[in-house]
Amino acid sequence: MKSRFLILITTALMVFSLLACSNPKSEFATLLIYGGTIYTVESTSETVEAVATKNNKILFAGSSAEAETYKNEQTKVIDLKGKTMTPGLIEGHGHFMGLGYNELNLDLMNTTSYQDIVDAVAARVKTAKPGEWITGRGWHQSKWDSMPSETVHGFQTHHLLSEVSPDNPVYLRHASGHAGFANSKAMEIAGLQALVLDGTKTYDVEGGEVLVDALGRPTGVFNERAQSLITQHIPGKTPETDIKAFELAVEACHKNGITSFHDAGIGKETILLFEKMKAKGKMNTRIYAMLTGWDEDLLNEWFAKGPMVDTEHLMTIRSVKLNCDGALGSRGAWLLEPYSDRPDHFGHETLPMEFVKKTALNGLKNGFQVCAHAIGDRANREILDRYEAAFKELPHLTSDHRYRIEHAQHLHPDDIPRFAELKVIPAMQAVHMSSDRPWAIDRLGKKRIKEGAYMWQDLLKSGVPIINGTDVPVEPINPIASFYASVSRKTLKGMPKGGYEPEQKMTRAQALKSYTLDAAYGAFEEDIKGSIQVGKLADFTIYNQDLMTVEEDEILDTKVVMTIFGGKVVYTKK
Repeated sequence: MKSRFLILITTALMVFSLLACSNPKSEFATLLIYGGTIYTVESTSETVEAVATKNNKILFAGSSAEAETYKNEQTKVIDLKGKTMTPGLIEGHGHFMGLGYNELNLDLMNTTSYQDIVDAVAARVKTAKPGEWITGRGWHQSKWDSMPSETVHGFQTHHLLSEVSPDNPVYLRHASGHAGFANSKAMEIAGLQALVLDGTKTYDVEGGEVLVDALGRPTGVFNERAQSLITQHIPGKTPETDIKAFELAVEACHKNGITSFHDAGIGKETILLFEKMKAKGKMNTRIYAMLTGWDEDLLNEWFAKGPMVDTEHLMTIRSVKLNCDGALGSRGAWLLEPYSDRPDHFGHETLPMEFVKKTALNGLKNGFQVCAHAIGDRANREILDRYEAAFKELPHLTSDHRYRIEHAQHLHPDDIPRFAELKVIPAMQAVHMSSDRPWAIDRLGKKRIKEGAYMWQDLLKSGVPIINGTDVPVEPINPIASFYASVSRKTLKGMPKGGYEPEQKMTRAQALKSYTLDAAYGAFEEDIKGSIQVGKLADFTIYNQDLMTVEEDEILDTKVVMTIFGGKVVYTKK
């Protein structure tokens, strides 16, 4: 009897021990992923064989054998079949509703000539009612194959556009968003022709410029804040189109493997829309929103009530976006020295620097991160100066400010180390280099390009992370294009051989981190996302091939084949 009892006890202990070893926490996964290369973006373990998730959190990351212990009959299993998985990608600087509305309005991103724009508008006129506004975005004169015979300061004039749209006001935003192009009907509605007729020709706009011809007549191009002369007359969006644009933006994110999105400047209406979409269960992209700095009343309202950090990690508001200069393509970027191809012009200060200093102080006092748009070297220097002054004034509030400069595209060499010294994060969209570098040298000249433009590696070596992205809808949201630009320094056509200023290339590990963990850090969210680690959110992007090892000229062939958001598959490539 004693022997049988001992055998029973021993057997029971062995079974208990096996069960404890197989699943010590008695937890089972709702999703198990294995069968391919899985990059964790964790320094302790670059790749793992399998990942198990429970609901919207990561439960396990490690070997396939151990992952099996988290499986039961309810566990959904995804076999990667040799494909590659990374943490869910984070769009580090974009415009969410701009992405959606670009799907609704005329998309001019792929136009290669002025005639392409004219043809696109002419086609839309055929279906538009007389008097109905036609709007669009995406043209960029420096990317065209050829320029029209009539230009002013390197821009087209409105005459051809006006001929095909005599009864419809037209306004087409530049790809950068920092300029726009209007036809005669739109300028008539804005009352600009009347100014010419009565001889006043008063087009002075602080922080902007109306381009005029030799006779003082507006050419149709409106730079920076001068755009408001036209845009104030464009009818507002409707609740129906807002919802449709929102849904299209979510769909575009999923298709491109984007699970989180830093929305660079939103106002009251967009905040209300996002809250509505979240309440309806449609917030299927994690939004980290920056309050638009144009609305001081909005800023003061939020400074008074403090940041909103969402416990569901779907919509967080804890930062402010300041637009401090324009874009290089429209010659609105604010420079220390004049433009090489327009020697009398330095760009535009589009926001008073005293307001930047004031907002930097208010951000520190009220727990808000400040993210300032700066493309030109003077804008970057002026903002760094204002940040530094605020930090010195309130040193006890600067331990973890994570202030950012959005774009940081062209820097004076003396200012590059200041980012690390001040702990300011550059949010730089690598694909801008790919798109802009072929013509940017005309704006800045070889010396300024080589010493201060798109200085990724110098900034990384100085000790600061870089947040990557696309600035959608300035560029398509495709993260593969930005990843390729990061590591190749080439145009998307693969030119030039060896890349532009190749010493500034990112490594592939740096580029992936800039789209995941570093982007999460830039939003104070590195503890909940950005890498594959137990306890973090179950957001993943799956690709048809290993973008970390394929030949450089094959990177652009990489496709997102599946996107997982909160432990659920939200996109599968058909």
